[in-house]
Amino acid sequence: MAAIPLSYNLRNLTARKTTTLMTALGIGLTVAVLLSILALVHGLQTSLASTGEPLNLLVMRKGATAELNSVVTPEQFQTVKFKPGIRRDANGQPMAGMEMITILVLESPENPGGANVNIRGVSPQSVALRETVRIAEGRMFHPGRREAVVGKSLAKRYPTARIGEKLRFGRGEWEIVGVLDGGRSAVNSEVWVDINQIAQDQNRASALSTILVRATDEVAEQALINDLATERRLNVDAITERAYYAQQTNSAAPIQYLGFFVSAIMAIGSSFAAMNTMYAAVARRSAEIGTLRVLGFSKAGILLSFFIESLLLSLVGGIVGCLLVLPLNNISTGVGSFITFSEITFEFTVSPEIMVFGLGFALLMGAIGGLFPASSAARREILAALRQV
Repeated sequence: MAAIPLSYNLRNLTARKTTTLMTALGIGLTVAVLLSILALVHGLQTSLASTGEPLNLLVMRKGATAELNSVVTPEQFQTVKFKPGIRRDANGQPMAGMEMITILVLESPENPGGANVNIRGVSPQSVALRETVRIAEGRMFHPGRREAVVGKSLAKRYPTARIGEKLRFGRGEWEIVGVLDGGRSAVNSEVWVDINQIAQDQNRASALSTILVRATDEVAEQALINDLATERRLNVDAITERAYYAQQTNSAAPIQYLGFFVSAIMAIGSSFAAMNTMYAAVARRSAEIGTLRVLGFSKAGILLSFFIESLLLSLVGGIVGCLLVLPLNNISTGVGSFITFSEITFEFTVSPEIMVFGLGFALLMGAIGGLFPASSAARREILAALRQV
């Protein structure tokens, strides 16, 4: 005998509008919670994975876990930049620059207590090494002046970090003259200033933070890492810029685990809701089930029909969940990094892959919730089913 038509299941779902919508909404909320967590984690990972040029190396004091607690000197810089394997620019100069990192507390209406933000003192050489970063608004700061440029995410989230405003740190105020666009990279969470000016303000002219260099190729890059690690008089280590930022993705781990835990608890509740809905449908349609058996539909066909109906119900819930989470896409937020001790600002990213995962998660809840009711419907004997009119 042919399978029970899909139109039968669709008619039953639309006939029970209130029950269908309430169950679908419960599943949808569960999916929305999970997808919002995944969108947050994906946004952070995308931001950090997009940071750094492929052949850039970050040179820090041996044992330092972050740029903030690293100290290197101009003397070390002079030795490092002439190492074999460092690329040279069109003028024949080594592509290397020094940088200095310090912290600024920025406040916003949403966060009156403020959040730590990286201030990066950069030289013209280190700016040139970040080729993907551009000025989105305004202009670049002039060397030697108390001027700053801010990442676009900071400018978006913090009213005090916009062009024309002044930031107070060091020995005075710094005028914001431009907005940086680093794509989706962590540069959007930073404030850039002239390294010489900030070093003078902080009395750190001989104790800067890091050295940024560009290797000629991947082989030279690894050789340079090994060379710097083994040269004791320098007391430095090198790591690829991308690997350094990739390490910071552990900042999202607690949020991810908490999100999965909450989603799992909600998923159990939603599965039971789907199960109750389907059990109620089986009880109400006992006579229909008997009639289907009389018409020649097999137990397996009835089981499959009710199982598909549960999947359709959960699919509606999954679509609701995806629609609920879509408005989060590209909304800026931030999390504190345990490595840099500062906030990383990024955007929620609701990718197609995440939405497909959400639909799959919804179908899984529907499958769990629909299996036993469908089995119960299939096991009903013809006469017993027909008596329950």
